[in-house]
Amino acid sequence: QTTASRMQLVDCPYTKLGYAGNTEPQFIIPSCIAIKESAKVGDQAQRRMMKGVDDLDFFIGDEAIDKPTYATKWPIRHGIVEDWDLMERFMEQVIFKYLRAEPEDHYFLLVRGTLHHYRVVLYRKKTLVIIKYRGHISLCHHTEPPLNTPENREYTAEIMFESFNVPGLYIAVQAVLALAASWTSRQVGERTLTGTVIDSGDGVTHVIPVAEGYVIGSCIKHIPIAGRDITYFIQQLLREREVGIPPEQSLETAKAVKERFSYVCPDLVKEFNKYDTDGSKWIKQYTGINAISKKEFTIDVGYERFLGPEIFFHPEFANPDFTQPISEVVDEVIQNCPIDVRRPLYKNIVLSGGSTMFRDFGRRLQRDLKRTVDARLKLSEELSGGKLKPKPIDVQVITHHMQRYAVWFGGSMLASTPEFYQVCHTKKDYEEIGPSICRHNPVFGVMS
Repeated sequence: QTTASRMQLVDCPYTKLGYAGNTEPQFIIPSCIAIKESAKVGDQAQRRMMKGVDDLDFFIGDEAIDKPTYATKWPIRHGIVEDWDLMERFMEQVIFKYLRAEPEDHYFLLVRGTLHHYRVVLYRKKTLVIIKYRGHISLCHHTEPPLNTPENREYTAEIMFESFNVPGLYIAVQAVLALAASWTSRQVGERTLTGTVIDSGDGVTHVIPVAEGYVIGSCIKHIPIAGRDITYFIQQLLREREVGIPPEQSLETAKAVKERFSYVCPDLVKEFNKYDTDGSKWIKQYTGINAISKKEFTIDVGYERFLGPEIFFHPEFANPDFTQPISEVVDEVIQNCPIDVRRPLYKNIVLSGGSTMFRDFGRRLQRDLKRTVDARLKLSEELSGGKLKPKPIDVQVITHHMQRYAVWFGGSMLASTPEFYQVCHTKKDYEEIGPSICRHNPVFGVMS
C-alpha cells in the first residue's frame, strides 16, 4: 500500500498553505479528495439519505491517498478546475481543518497562473493565511492551452462570496508575484514589476514577460524541459552504469541524486576532463536502503551531477524533438515583445520554482544569453558598415533565496501591505455587480 501510494504521487498536483508573513508554506498536500461513491441500487429515499451522509464523509491530501476503500478524485487537471463541487469541498477542509480559520474574517487572493496554473491564496485580516494550488502541467510544447477563462474566475467568486461568505477577493498572476519575491535579492536595486519570469517546476518551464504588472500573454513560451525530465534523464544514466540500484527504486534514487548533488557547469568538455583527471575529488557516493531486503546499497555519482541540469542548455540530450536552449527561448520571448520594454526585460530576468535552484544555473543562463545579445549587436554594427553603434544591453539574471516558493512568498509579502485591501473586490461589490467583477483585478502598485 505504501509503495503504491508513493508511486501515485509522483506527478500529482499539490496545494501549499500557511500564513502570510512566513517565507514558506506550513503544509504541502496533494490536491486530491477521497469520497464515498454509493451504489445506485435500492430505495430512492435511502439513496438520497446516503448521499447526504456521503457528502460529509470525505478526506483530502495525504489522508485521501491513504483511503483505499474511497474513490480518489483530482478536482484540478492540467491546472484548470474541472469539478467545482469537489473543489469547494476540498477548500472547505483546507480552511476549517488545516488552517482552522473562519472565512468570514478573511480576505482571499486567487493566484491565477499565466497559462496552466490555478492557485488560491487565503488572507486573514491580521495574520494572513495563504493557500496555493499548483496544477499538473501538460508537457506538450506546440499547443498552448488557453488562459484560465473569465468564467472560471466567476465560478471562484461565487464559491468564495456565497459559500464561504468572504469579505474580499483578489485575483493575482503568478508571474507578478514571482517578480515581487525577487525584491529580496541584493541584485535588485529598484522594486519594479517589469521583468522576465522563468518559472520551472516539475512538469514544464514557462518564460513569461511582464510589463508594469501586466503579462504580455502573446509572447509567453513554454519549454518541455523541467524537473521531472531531469530526474528521468539521471535515472537513464544511472541505469546504464549502475547495476546495484533496485529497479523499483531507480526513480526515487535519481530524484535524490538530482536534489543532493546536481549543479550546472560552465563548460561541458572541461567538466568531463575534471572528472577524468581527478575523479576522487568530484565523484560523490549515494547510499540508499533496499525497500525489500532492507540492506544498504551504495552507488557512485559522477557525470550525472552536471549532465542532468545540462538538458536546459542542451535539451536534445533528453528530448530529440526539442533542441532550443533555454537562453535562446528567453531571447526570443524578449525580442517578440514591444521594443520599448525589451531592455528592462533583459535587465530583470527572475528565476522561480524548484528546478531553477541548481547551483550556478543563473550564472550560466546570464552568460549564454549575454553572448547571444552581444552577437546580435555586433552583427547590427557590421551590417551598418560601422555607422551604427548600438548601446550595450544590460543582461541580469536575478537569483535569490526565495526561488523555490517564489510565487507563494510574493503573495505572502504583498498581502501584508495596506494596498492589498484597497485592490480587493469586496462582498458589497459582488452583491451590487455580481461575479463578473472578478474577471479583472487592479494591478498591485510598486510598494515600498
